[in-house]
Amino acid sequence: QVEVVTSGGGSVQTGGSLRLSCVVSSDTYRDYCMVWFRQAPGKQREGVASAEGDGRTKVADSLKDRFTVYKDVANNTLYLQMSSLTPEDAAMYYCAVELGICTDGYCLRHPDLCYWGQGLQVTVSS
Repeated sequence: QVEVVTSGGGSVQTGGSLRLSCVVSSDTYRDYCMVWFRQAPGKQREGVASAEGDGRTKVADSLKDRFTVYKDVANNTLYLQMSSLTPEDAAMYYCAVELGICTDGYCLRHPDLCYWGQGLQVTVSS
């Protein structure tokens, strides 16, 4: 019903930049929230950024000065541009789809009710 395809990620040095992409395909749903999460080893998964169906976006307060998110509404693609990366940003990054409007932490509380793409490894070397 919903397919989530992610791309991007990789390895960069401290201070570098990366862009992640998430493309959603669905024959059934037209109104959904797209969310980027990340999970570092030994840490809980956390929300990074999100986008409503109409393209309105939001980035976690702690990341706003370095991360930007943009949704290509026509192509159902969500981009996460990350800059000034540090080793603390190293993590597995996930894109998820939540049906309807964005609700903070919904996919963390109800992972089975969201659609997840393949995780993207981001490595930042010092």
